[in-house]
Amino acid sequence: MVGVPDGPGPEPAAYGAPAAQPVLSLALVSMMHEVRAHSGAVYLLRPDEPVLEMAVHAGMPRAFAAPWERVGLSAPLPLADAVRERRLVWVGGEEEMARRYPRIAVVLPYPFAMAAVPVATERQVYGAVFVTWPGAHPPALSDGERDHLWAACARLALRLERSGQERRRRALEDDVLATPVSGVADTLGSVEAARMVSRLPYGLVSLDLHGRITFVNTAAAELLGRPARELLGVLLWASVPWLNDPVYEDRYRAALLSQQVASFVALRPPGDWLSFRLYPSTSGLSVRISRARAVAEMAQEAPRTGPGPSRLVTISQVLSLAGALTEAVGVEDVVQLVWNEVAPAVGSQALAVLGSQGGRLHVLGHRGYPAPHVVERFDGLPLSERTPGTQALNTGVPAFFDSRKELERLYPSRHETPDGFAAWAYLPLIASGRPVGTCVLAYAEPHVFPADERAVLTSLGGLIAQALERAMLYDTKHRLAHGLQQALLPHSLAPPAGIEAAARYLPATHGMEIGGDFYDLVPTRPLAAAVIGDVQGHNVTAAGLMGQIRTGVRAYTTVGQAPHEVMSSTNRLLIDLGADLFASCLYLRLDPAHGRAVMARAGHPPPLLRRPDGRVRVLDLAGGPLLGIDAAAVYPTTEVSLAPGSLLALYTDGLVESPGVDIEDALVGLGELLTDIGDQPLERLADEVVRHSAAARQRVDDVAVLLLRARADG
Repeated sequence: MVGVPDGPGPEPAAYGAPAAQPVLSLALVSMMHEVRAHSGAVYLLRPDEPVLEMAVHAGMPRAFAAPWERVGLSAPLPLADAVRERRLVWVGGEEEMARRYPRIAVVLPYPFAMAAVPVATERQVYGAVFVTWPGAHPPALSDGERDHLWAACARLALRLERSGQERRRRALEDDVLATPVSGVADTLGSVEAARMVSRLPYGLVSLDLHGRITFVNTAAAELLGRPARELLGVLLWASVPWLNDPVYEDRYRAALLSQQVASFVALRPPGDWLSFRLYPSTSGLSVRISRARAVAEMAQEAPRTGPGPSRLVTISQVLSLAGALTEAVGVEDVVQLVWNEVAPAVGSQALAVLGSQGGRLHVLGHRGYPAPHVVERFDGLPLSERTPGTQALNTGVPAFFDSRKELERLYPSRHETPDGFAAWAYLPLIASGRPVGTCVLAYAEPHVFPADERAVLTSLGGLIAQALERAMLYDTKHRLAHGLQQALLPHSLAPPAGIEAAARYLPATHGMEIGGDFYDLVPTRPLAAAVIGDVQGHNVTAAGLMGQIRTGVRAYTTVGQAPHEVMSSTNRLLIDLGADLFASCLYLRLDPAHGRAVMARAGHPPPLLRRPDGRVRVLDLAGGPLLGIDAAAVYPTTEVSLAPGSLLALYTDGLVESPGVDIEDALVGLGELLTDIGDQPLERLADEVVRHSAAARQRVDDVAVLLLRARADG
C-alpha cells in the first residue's frame, strides 16, 4: 500500500520556491544517458491525493504525454502499476502495449518500448519515472539497464528524502528537450553548410523536437510555395494550408517516438504531389521534400468519378454512427448497423464480426459474403491458431492487407482467405481495456490503406467495440431473463372436462423483454381455476415476484379456498414479501358442469364474454384494489353464466393499451373481432387476437392472453 508512514515524515514538496539546482532534470537526463533512452519523465506523488503529477519531461515535447500529466494510482497505466506494486514495469513494444495498456496504444500507436520505475525508499513513495526507447530496442530489458534504472531511482528517492528533512523546497523545473550536438559545428562552417545545402536539387528542412522549422533551403521554400523567412519558427504542418492535416503531424510523432524514418505524400493544389521523408534523432528531425512523380502519374491515370468527399468518413458520419450504435440492443443490431453505416462509408463489400469464448473464435455475425460457409467455418477455431482474425483479437493490433498476395505471404496456410475478396482490414475491438472481438472489412478489389484511412478505421473500431460490449452484455442478460420467464410460466395448460383453453404470452420489446404478466390454469376436481395477472415492472424482480404470486394462487386454490379468499390471501402474501410492487389479478372458479364461473378481480381489466349466439360484451365485475396495497382489502365475487359455446377472453393491459389509442376503442375492436371469428378453433383464434391488437404489435408492454371456451359436448 502506498502511503505516508506513521509519525512525522518528510515535509510535502512545495512548488514555486527557489531551489539550488534542478534535481529532477539532472537525475532524469543522467538516467536516460545511462540506459540510452530517448525520452522520459519524472512524476511526483501529491501529498493530498493519490495522484502522480508530471514534474519534468525530457527528450520529447511534453505534449506527447499530455493525456498523462496527472495519473491516478488506480489507473491501468504503467506508472500507476509501478507505484502500487513497487516494481519495474516493462513494455517491450507496440503489440505488448496494445495488449496490456490499450489506452496508451490508442493515443500513441507507434513502435516504442517503455519502462516505469517507482521512486521510493523503504519508508516512503515519492513518485515514479518512465523512460522510452525507439522501436528498435530488443524486446527484453537487459540486466544492466534494469540495474541502472533501479539504482538511479533509488538515488533520486534518497535526494528527495534529504531535501524534505532539510526543509528545502523544490521548484518547477524546465523540461529538457535535447543537448547540443558536439563536434559537428567545427567540421563545416555554418555559412558554407548553408551554401552547400542550398545547391541541392531537393528540399531540405530541419525541425526541432516541437516540429518547428529551424532551417529551410531554397528548394524546400519553392516546393512549399512560401518565402523562407515566413517558414522559420513555424510548425511544418501549419506552414501552408494544404499541410494542415492531423495525419501529417501523426507521422512526425511516429518518427520521434519510434526513432525510425517516416514518410507521407501530400497534394499541393492544384495537382502537385510532394513526398516528405522524415529522418529523426534525439535532437530533432531532418526532412527531405521532393516531387512524388509516381503518385502524380497514378493520379493522372486513375478514372475520374467526380468530386468525392474531402475525408474518408466525415464528422457528421461519425456522429451519426455513434448515435446509431447507442441504440443497438443486441449483437445482431450492432452487426447490421456496421453493415448499414460503416461498410458503405469505407467502401467495404463484406463484413464479419468475430468474438471469443472458451479459447475459441466465434463468428458473431456477417454480411455480404456470397457463400456464408466461407465465414462460418471459422466458428470454433482455437485462438492459438495463427490467422489474421485470431492475431488481431489476441494482440489488439490492427492488420491491413492491400492484396491477396500480401495476405498469403504473411499467412501462407491461407486459412482465412475469404473467397472472392482481394483486400482486408482486421480491426481489433477494444472496450474497457480488453479485446472483445475483431471486425473484418473485406474489399472486392485490391485496396491501399493510407495512414489517414488506417487511423479512421481504427477509431471506428473503438466505437464499434463499445457498442458490441454493451450488446453482448445485453444478450447474456436477455437469455438469462428469457429462461427465467419461461421457467415461471406454465409449459402447458390442462383444462378440465368441458373446457377448452389457449394462451399466448409476448414480452415487451423494450428493456429486458421480461415482465410480470402471468396466466395459469389450475385443475381441481370437479372444478378448475383460471388466473391472469400483471405485476408492475419489466425486470427480473417483477418476473420473480410473478412466480411467487402464481405459486401462491396455486397453493390457495389447492387447499380449497373460495375465489375471494384466494385473492385476499394472495394480497397479504404480496404485502408480506415487502417487494414494494403492486399487481393486478383476475381469478375465476370454473364450473362447466353447471355452466357458470365465479370471478374475483383486483384492479385488472375486465374480461370479454362471447355468448353462443356471437354477441360479445365486457363483463362489469365488482372488484377490489390492486394486490399489495391494503392488507385489509376485500375482493367481492361475481357469478357469470357460462353456457356451452361461450367464450371468455382474459388479457393483460398490454393487449389494449397503446399510445394514441383510446382503450374503449381498443375494447370495441377486440369485441368486434370476437364476434366475427370467435367460433374458430381456439389456438387459431388466440393468434388472431394477438395479431389484431395494435398494442401487441408495438409491444410497449407485456401481453398475456388466456382464452376459455365451454364445450357444447361438455
